[in-house]
Amino acid sequence: MPRRYVTRTERATGCYHLTMVMFSSRRRDHGEPRSANGASSMHLWWQLPGRLLEVAATLDVVVPPAVPRLYFWALQVGFDDGQRHRGAAHLGLQAHPSHPGGTAVNWGGYRAAGDGDGDLAGSTSALPSATDNPNTRDFPWVAQRRYRLRIVARDRDHPSRWRGEVTDLVTGMTTVVRHLDAPGRFLVQPVVWSEVFARCDHPTTAVRWSDLRARTADNRELTPTAVRVSYQSGAAGGCDNTTAALDGDGVVQLTNVERRMRPGTTIAWPPPDGGPAQLPR
Repeated sequence: MPRRYVTRTERATGCYHLTMVMFSSRRRDHGEPRSANGASSMHLWWQLPGRLLEVAATLDVVVPPAVPRLYFWALQVGFDDGQRHRGAAHLGLQAHPSHPGGTAVNWGGYRAAGDGDGDLAGSTSALPSATDNPNTRDFPWVAQRRYRLRIVARDRDHPSRWRGEVTDLVTGMTTVVRHLDAPGRFLVQPVVWSEVFARCDHPTTAVRWSDLRARTADNRELTPTAVRVSYQSGAAGGCDNTTAALDGDGVVQLTNVERRMRPGTTIAWPPPDGGPAQLPR
């Protein structure tokens, strides 16, 4: 899909044509995020009720990080046993300076408070890990290439172990990261997000999300009717210069730009094709 890339310098000289809207006279757009974990996050919450056995999304790191900091882009799900929430997990790519080439993949999760919190157990990944982390493994992903993230029950009849896999949509190669053990029998509340452990004023990054799909226990394929945009607020320590933007049949999440889309905005899915987003180089 063709895109017009625009630098922040070009924007300053009048070549940046998207309409920008500021929602506050005081913005946090410099310095480190002041959140508890030192990150600034933004999310696209799927409007897709029901109990699922599989969810998948396509991720493209369109503009990769230019600084050696941790960036995490993930598909997240909750676990449900039919009566209550039992935890959550996230599968995604990372820019991680402690891993070879600065790239990694992560598939990990947490038990619900009622189950004692703590990390979910799982299988030992076949992928190596420079940080010796059971969830975060070495993975040589490539910028401006589409990857399919998929979370699926290992056994559809007795789901309690969940496979996280990544498919390179150029080579067709699928990599199983590992299996997680979770007490829930269903996946609920899918969301895709960016979590950025970098300064608000570090160079702009952009990732694109598309082709959001799920499958139910009776094998019906579903897509969300819409996604809802949210951002970690400046009051909660997030950066106010992050945004979501439409990009053809997908949505991009950007850092260090003026905010174009209000928190709480609901985007019909698949998005109306408004043409390519104007992204930085």
